[in-house]
Amino acid sequence: MDWAYKNNIDERLIGFLRYRPEHLFEFDSTHILWLPSPRTWEFTHRALQKFDDNLNLFRAAASACVGEVAGVEIATFIEHLEDLPDLDAIVNGESVSIPDAIDLQYAICSALVGRAISVKDKDNAQKVWGNILNFARDFPQKELGVMLVSDMQRAIGEEIFAIPEFADWASKIADTLFD
Repeated sequence: MDWAYKNNIDERLIGFLRYRPEHLFEFDSTHILWLPSPRTWEFTHRALQKFDDNLNLFRAAASACVGEVAGVEIATFIEHLEDLPDLDAIVNGESVSIPDAIDLQYAICSALVGRAISVKDKDNAQKVWGNILNFARDFPQKELGVMLVSDMQRAIGEEIFAIPEFADWASKIADTLFD
């Protein structure tokens, strides 16, 4: 997903592709007009920017870019994102309830990586990153918490290791893994 973060692909698309990675690249010689690939997902990103306020138009555009199956799935995924918790509350260190739906949990993770990237050169970066790490530490699906921190580390670099909350997160994960 490095290409997606580096190219400022919409966090919602990244969350979907983390949840359904098989849709990142699919080769089907019978449907050469559309093949899900990083390039066609970038086209889908552009369609989402253009049709963000009209999900029906986005669904049609996404289907034209990545095929009907992936297009319908991404549009449905985005439609359900209204059930996400308040991401601003998470980055501010407030407690939020986590939805049970795994697809929404993937979306939370990718959105938080996007938030971590957006504050990289700001004065409050360490605080925001610490709050995200605390959230990852207590994430109900430990594997998703690990994915969140791994993606965050790839995106912001080794600075993450110096944050006190990283040691807390690593300790909690180690306790979980080795119990």
